[in-house]
Amino acid sequence: MIKSIKEDINSIYERDPAARSRWEVLLCYSGLHAVIIHRLANKLWKADWKVTARWLSQVGRFLTGIEIHPAAEIGKRVLIDHGMGVVIGETAEVGDDCTIYHGVTLGGTSLSEGTKRHPTIGRNCIIGAGAKVLGAFTVGDNCRIGSNAVVIKPLPPDSTAVGNPARIVKRKDKKVDAEEQRQEKAIQDPKLHVRMAAYGFVANEEDPYAEKLKAMEQRLENQEKLIEELKEKVKN
Repeated sequence: MIKSIKEDINSIYERDPAARSRWEVLLCYSGLHAVIIHRLANKLWKADWKVTARWLSQVGRFLTGIEIHPAAEIGKRVLIDHGMGVVIGETAEVGDDCTIYHGVTLGGTSLSEGTKRHPTIGRNCIIGAGAKVLGAFTVGDNCRIGSNAVVIKPLPPDSTAVGNPARIVKRKDKKVDAEEQRQEKAIQDPKLHVRMAAYGFVANEEDPYAEKLKAMEQRLENQEKLIEELKEKVKN
């Protein structure tokens, strides 16, 4: 447990540019507090102390504003940044090295007791502020979900999804570039200094909406040129 807490602290300090020291992370990061409380509640749940586990999870919710069901499975080095309003349901699973922002819901769409109702989030995913992932499906490794997106279908690995309902706007090639190799190493070695991609987007990466607008503008320009050429032909 102590080793896991140290790993979480180091991971947050290395990924969040706002963190000034590890002591600051330990004392001031509500996302870390919520994860620590959840790890205790999860152990109680598995030991069949279910009411005590639920009570402890509610204490965590009161203290941090983050609600994690004690049966949910949370991986290593998970960063819940800001955190207020995050809800993670009973059968949800979150992989190692994920980043979850405030207002995120990992919710269920089924009322069937004893079945998988909530999503499984792969490793190294980023879920932007206000996003909702609803249903018993899998979000692949290295996915990015934009702020306020509503995801209701599975996402393949290395994809970016935005909108309501969410649609895939970018899917990386299978070829791994240098930056992805650094991220993969960070998964294996949390001591490496890798900054998180805030709110599901990376600096210097083109906005998918901007790309579509540029494409539309280019098409309009081409059409205008064709119209002018036709006008000239008609005149002649």
